[in-house]
Amino acid sequence: MSPSTWTAALAGLALLTATHYAAAQASQPYADMQTRSIKALSDQQIADLRAGRGMALALAAELNGYPGPAHLLELADQLDLTVEQRRQFEQMLDAMKRETIPVGQQLLAEEADLNRRFADRTITPDQLSAAVAALGEIQARLRAAHLRYHLSTPALLTREQMHRYGELRGYAGASGHRPRHPN
Repeated sequence: MSPSTWTAALAGLALLTATHYAAAQASQPYADMQTRSIKALSDQQIADLRAGRGMALALAAELNGYPGPAHLLELADQLDLTVEQRRQFEQMLDAMKRETIPVGQQLLAEEADLNRRFADRTITPDQLSAAVAALGEIQARLRAAHLRYHLSTPALLTREQMHRYGELRGYAGASGHRPRHPN
C-alpha cells in the first residue's frame, strides 16, 4: 500500500472519530463505546453519514471563505439571499446529498465489515490492509464531494453577502480568515 493511501486512510478515520475523543474522559476514553453497533462511529456520526451531512469534512473550505450550501440556506434571511440564489443553493444541496449519501452508506458498510471481522476475530493482516485502504478511498471521495460544493458557492454570492456570512459564522474577526470573492 502506498504512503499516500495510508495517509488518506488514517486521516479519514481520525477525522471521523475526533469529535467523540475530545468529549471522552481522559482516564477512560472508550468506556461507553463498547456498546456501539459500529465501534469506530458514534450514533451521531452514523446519522450524519446517512443524511449526507458534512461532519466538518469541508473545514478547509469553510474556514477559508468558501461557505457550504447548507449553511447558506440556514442563514438565507440574514444574508438577504435572492430567490434565485436560494434556488441555486437548494439544487446544490440536493445534488450534494444525492452524491454523498451513497458514499456515506459505503463507508458505513466498510466500517461495519471491519468491526465484524475484529469482533469475530477473523481478520488477517492482508484483510486489514485492504479494509483500511478501502475506507481511505471512500473517505477521500466523501470529503472531495463536500469540498467541491463549497468551492462553487462564492461565485453565487455578492461581496457583501460573503462578508456578512463570515460575521454571522463568527469568522470575520478570526485570525487569518478573510472571506474571499472571485469578482
